[in-house]
Amino acid sequence: MIVLMGGQGVGKGTFARMLCEKHDFKHIETGALLRSAAKTDADIAAIITRGDLVPNENLLKIVAAAINTDKDIILDGFPRTLEQAKWLVNSFADKFNIHVIYLEVPKEIMIQRIQKRIREGGGRADDASITAINHRLDIFWNTTLPVIEWLSTVPNIKYSAVNVQGELNENFSKILSALKE
Repeated sequence: MIVLMGGQGVGKGTFARMLCEKHDFKHIETGALLRSAAKTDADIAAIITRGDLVPNENLLKIVAAAINTDKDIILDGFPRTLEQAKWLVNSFADKFNIHVIYLEVPKEIMIQRIQKRIREGGGRADDASITAINHRLDIFWNTTLPVIEWLSTVPNIKYSAVNVQGELNENFSKILSALKE
């Protein structure tokens, strides 16, 4: 199981798709799962629009159902909280070799990439407002970054930090190198 972590706009989805082209991974994109759930659940839709995190009781059920496979997995956008990370480790560390890849990018570049995604028509509802973007980035720095730091200390979990500020193919090569370590 590869767990791609990082703030919004770092390229988790892009790199997950590139990895899937190289290997038969099941790509579990938490954001896409939640956007799909939001179509039939007004509460989840409102939470996503505000840029808030979906409560664990909802999210863990959705993720557990998606992980229900024997295939190699790429998790994209999960976990975001310490409770979610502990659940992931306790539930799946005995079933998968877990490798956390932290995609490092400064906040300014995250914002530039999100704005580029909007300009190119790939923006999402939660990208539409700079207020929501900043709120999501604040959640990343204050809630998810400590999770990444905790995961880097968990025994039997492989951890790599990869700076992905550069060109796409160069960044992807760095990720592939980290996976081989």
